[in-house]
Amino acid sequence: MESSPATSSSSPSRRRDLQPNLAFRELRGQRSPGEFAAAVRRAAREIGERVSCDARYIGRVEAGEIRCPNYAYERVFLHMFPGRSLADLGFAPRSEVRGRARARSEAAPPPPTADIPHCEIPHTQVPHSEIPHHKTENHKESDVQRRAFMTSGTATVAAVSFAPLGLARDGVAAATAAGRPVRRVGHAEANAVEEAVRKIRLLDDRHGADGLYRRAAAPLRAAYALLDAGTARQATAQRLQAGAGELAISVGWLAHDSGRFEDARSHYAEALATARMSGDAALEAHAFCNTAFLARDAGRPREAVRAAQAAQRVARNLASPRLLSLLALREAGGWAGLGDRTGCERSLARAQALFDCGPSNADPEWMSFYGAAELEGLEAQCWSALGDWARAARHARRATALQDPHFTRNTALYTAELADDLARAGRPDEASAAGLRVLDLLSEVQSSRVLSMLATTARVLAPHRKAPGVSTFLERHRELAHSA
Repeated sequence: MESSPATSSSSPSRRRDLQPNLAFRELRGQRSPGEFAAAVRRAAREIGERVSCDARYIGRVEAGEIRCPNYAYERVFLHMFPGRSLADLGFAPRSEVRGRARARSEAAPPPPTADIPHCEIPHTQVPHSEIPHHKTENHKESDVQRRAFMTSGTATVAAVSFAPLGLARDGVAAATAAGRPVRRVGHAEANAVEEAVRKIRLLDDRHGADGLYRRAAAPLRAAYALLDAGTARQATAQRLQAGAGELAISVGWLAHDSGRFEDARSHYAEALATARMSGDAALEAHAFCNTAFLARDAGRPREAVRAAQAAQRVARNLASPRLLSLLALREAGGWAGLGDRTGCERSLARAQALFDCGPSNADPEWMSFYGAAELEGLEAQCWSALGDWARAARHARRATALQDPHFTRNTALYTAELADDLARAGRPDEASAAGLRVLDLLSEVQSSRVLSMLATTARVLAPHRKAPGVSTFLERHRELAHSA
């Protein structure tokens, strides 16, 4: 079999342990690594991704150095080879790779950013503003239940999906509260926490947050009870801390997207405290990122700017231009809320430049949603906040065209943004057509954010009810409101 060039900084002992990815090598066929890398880049452009794939990257995959690709590469590979799973392509499960990678990272310096050889992360001066302080509050469980989880037994399915290895059952928490001994926590429990995070994100991507929040509270309580129970290994404790923090952010997002801002604020503050106590810069950046987003939505734009700037300071050493790009967009949203067009445009330009650097193996797992579509969608929201409706509509239209159909909730969100921008830009016919597409998606998605946007669009369109298509949208929206 023809060998592939692969340059690695791995130690000799680690290279001896690598298992070549023969399945991936077979898919390359007679093409050289460079030719195959070019095919990967072309496939990425077809779905709106941008990967800096070269012959070296292909060599590393075939040599077994990259045991599981990041989410951007995953989408590209599955697009290139429809019907195949990552396992069919010779990759290991993400949960297995993530656990080992975290353990290695504690003993070794961060890997070089080989996937972005021609891109330097711009070093911008971020003011050392006061870091937002959040008062811990007792969070309430959401009483909003998604209809799809209350019919045909799907409520049970959702509960089970949040209970890997019994995590959602309150046995650990109850034992801890009662003072009963709890067995020492190990890898299985850490895996369960990480899997709970993934399941929440998957369900949110497909169905939206409403109805998930209450069910997600149980695994979050269990995760922190596992932390209290203790573990014999430091590496396992660090995984649990990171997993519990990510779970707090995921649950906070469900509250955030359901309009329960104070609950979300409490969960994000909990994640931030966990990050600070464990010295986890990646978790801290994520917590600040979501805090900035929440502050913008809650009408606190100056806090949004401060939180986004704090996140950028923390993330500067994480070797992920895509993460810095998203954080620059969070800052842009804050400036837009303040009506500062210059500050917003400066942050948007920085976000685009960083995004153009392409993905990196250092990109956090939670950023799977952040592609070209999200970039366009967030920019649309900035122009909308600044009152530039026509420009906002152009970006929202691009977002809907670029969005991966897998992310049903985001498809509905971008289309709702488009409908509202078109309505305000004086194009009621197009706005109604977009609104009707959102209504069709609501059979799969339940998101308070999307419903609120549709309600606003309906109010803007009400004076145009005699225009073609507008009356149909308004009638269907009225029926939805009455059935809710």
